[in-house]
Amino acid sequence: MQKILFLIILFSVYLSGKTDFTTINNCLKCHGGIEHIRDTLSGMALAIAQKAKEAGYSENSCIVCHGGNPATRHKKKAHKGTLKYFLNNPGPKEFYPAPGSTWINQNTCGMCHQEQVDAQMNSLMMTEQGKIQGALWSFGKAEGYEHNIGNYKTSNPTDPHKRLGTERYQNYMNKLALMEPQGFPSEMKELPEAPTAEEIMKDPSLAVYTYLRQECLRCHTGSKGRQKRGDFRGIGCASCHIPYSNEGFYEGDDKSISKKEKGHLLVHSIQSSREVKVKVHEVEYSGVPVETCTTCHNRGKRIGVSYQGLMETPYEGPYDSEGNPQPKLHTKRYMHMQGDIHFEKGMLCQDCHTSNDMHGDGFLGGANLAAVEVECQDCHGTTSAYPWELPLGYSDEFNTTVATGEARGTVKTMAEYLKRGSVNEPKDGYILSARGNPLIHAVKDGDEITIHLASGKDIQLKPLKKLKEDKKLSPKALLAMDTITSHNDNLECYTCHATWAPQCYGCHVKIDYSKGKQNIDYLKASHDHDIHGKTGGMKNLKDYLVDGKVTESRSFLRWEDPALSQNGEGRISPTVPGCQTTITVIGTDGKALLQNHIYKIPNVEGAGQEGQNAIDMSPIQPHTISKESRSCESCHSSAKAMGMGIMGSRVTANPSMTTITDIMSADGKILPTIIDEQIPAIANLNYDYSKFLDENGTQLQTVGHHWKLSGPLSKEQRDKLDRSGMCISCHIDIPEGNLAVSGLAHMAEMANIKIDKKEHQSILNKILNLSAIIQIVAIVFMSLMFIYIVYTIFIKKKSINPRNRGWK
Repeated sequence: MQKILFLIILFSVYLSGKTDFTTINNCLKCHGGIEHIRDTLSGMALAIAQKAKEAGYSENSCIVCHGGNPATRHKKKAHKGTLKYFLNNPGPKEFYPAPGSTWINQNTCGMCHQEQVDAQMNSLMMTEQGKIQGALWSFGKAEGYEHNIGNYKTSNPTDPHKRLGTERYQNYMNKLALMEPQGFPSEMKELPEAPTAEEIMKDPSLAVYTYLRQECLRCHTGSKGRQKRGDFRGIGCASCHIPYSNEGFYEGDDKSISKKEKGHLLVHSIQSSREVKVKVHEVEYSGVPVETCTTCHNRGKRIGVSYQGLMETPYEGPYDSEGNPQPKLHTKRYMHMQGDIHFEKGMLCQDCHTSNDMHGDGFLGGANLAAVEVECQDCHGTTSAYPWELPLGYSDEFNTTVATGEARGTVKTMAEYLKRGSVNEPKDGYILSARGNPLIHAVKDGDEITIHLASGKDIQLKPLKKLKEDKKLSPKALLAMDTITSHNDNLECYTCHATWAPQCYGCHVKIDYSKGKQNIDYLKASHDHDIHGKTGGMKNLKDYLVDGKVTESRSFLRWEDPALSQNGEGRISPTVPGCQTTITVIGTDGKALLQNHIYKIPNVEGAGQEGQNAIDMSPIQPHTISKESRSCESCHSSAKAMGMGIMGSRVTANPSMTTITDIMSADGKILPTIIDEQIPAIANLNYDYSKFLDENGTQLQTVGHHWKLSGPLSKEQRDKLDRSGMCISCHIDIPEGNLAVSGLAHMAEMANIKIDKKEHQSILNKILNLSAIIQIVAIVFMSLMFIYIVYTIFIKKKSINPRNRGWK
């Protein structure tokens, strides 16, 4: 009915020849039925309406974000230019088909959300410095630990107070930047161009730039990304705040948007906080769905899909009703694992991760630990301290000692720009992050915490200290978290509570420059943007072909019981393969310039031990948390946990030896002459990919090359960890003196734990009494047997048979 009335009014005005476009929304002539970008009564919609009124078009809010010419009936003319008002005032300077685009969003989203838009260029989601540094490292580039190359040239603000966050947060981050300058660079230069095939023939290590540009750099927010199933998304702010389905089809009511063409938004609505409702067909939701995040976070550390309980598999099953294989998602197939407990409870990524985590704070950070400000203890605390009783920096120390200082407390205020999202009543105060910013959706309520989820649900969380006081923790939990205090002081919570982690061992990268092969340079496509905010990725990606074509494979996949190492914060963490690049570069003549090549660490100050392999094991937060922790023996009696490889690498052959398998004699001589290599050699790899320490404790590959403290477990740490053969190693010698006293002291020293003396005395008494009873019973039994044998032989004997001289 509304559309009919609009058409009647428009037609009558047309007949009169005096169309007043300031009193109608002419955009709806073509886009009738399109969804409101926000609820018409929301603060955002009212602000947009006010801006339209200031521009002289009170009935047309479309122009505030999209620009264009609202006073024409012709599509090409409407999608061009902008109002004169916006040329001299904040607002669009041209027609913007994608108003969230990084390259123009200071004129759209930035009108209201200036802080986040100003911070975006230096955010890790834009620069991708971490993955660039990792790839350069593994291709032998002598950058060391520096993180000064990214997608674009940029630098930090000159004023340190420009960093978004509280004063406590700013002071904390300034200290971190001084401690880890390689991880908090002041400026960033742009990644070099992709090499030509001719340049590769002279220096095959340049293939790293082809690899990065064709494979690794599709996901930054200045790009539209790869347009394949599971990877459809917006650009800039729309990367997260506009819904796209995995199939990439539009399912709204705008008749002008194709429903058969992939690559479109799901509906024309913004998704953000719990106050913002999005309706798709008859279903209404709030918050940013996890699947939006996994359009990017599905490779590398794979934390997005892991959070959902998905791990990639090389197999096709299960099959559908027509016998078709499982469809590829993010170009992979998956097996279903246990999802993270937070995911199972309905928590979205934004329920833990802050605005600074995602948008950045305006200053460069080289890798994840630089960008992420939250720790598990921020909400859960410890068994001896509530979150508000912990000092700032707890679990985020970036040094080898536990953070000390006064209790961080809570706050009842937040920055003004944060109030543009949902605002919750502070009650006893907002919980603070480890770095000093308020977690604005986590509110102290007595001894508990109310967490206001973006989905609209509220969770009442009891911190660990409260659970202990209420006697809700199991004996096992108390032992691990309360008795053995070194666990809390030295380990990440997820070291025990992440029950699995995807482990992709051996990243076999082939870059082939033969026969004129080419593929898309995604970074080049995103660099090419116009006045409309459109990038090459939104036009024709085939216009951005560069020499070479990248393919990737692996040696093997695992998920169970990841290894352990020390992360950049100085805490023991689960550890999975990072960039274990084993590189093959095929030249223009079809011959390998590099074959299964692993580079060695160069002699660069602070870059690890010269000569070790440049493949990497990476400390990780797997995002696969469960309430039940991994078993004690999975760490304390595991060679893999200590870095010695799966099953201590006892079952793997030497990868540096070529394997030829064919019919052969018993002594191993190959009988045919027409043969082929089954497993070609990897020259620099004479151990299993899962092994990063040898039996002497010598490091074999890098372990976390972003931060100074990252590395394998030290000998002291391994000695404390190793409890294999515990009974023999502890009880082969009985401690001297009083067993109850010296044994107690000995065990406490070895395990670095506190043991209740009375309880220990009681256990020892029971053991000794039981042992004494068993010994007495054994002596009595043996005595009775001896008496019986003597009686049988000497008392009960009968006459001797003269024929056989034997006993009857």
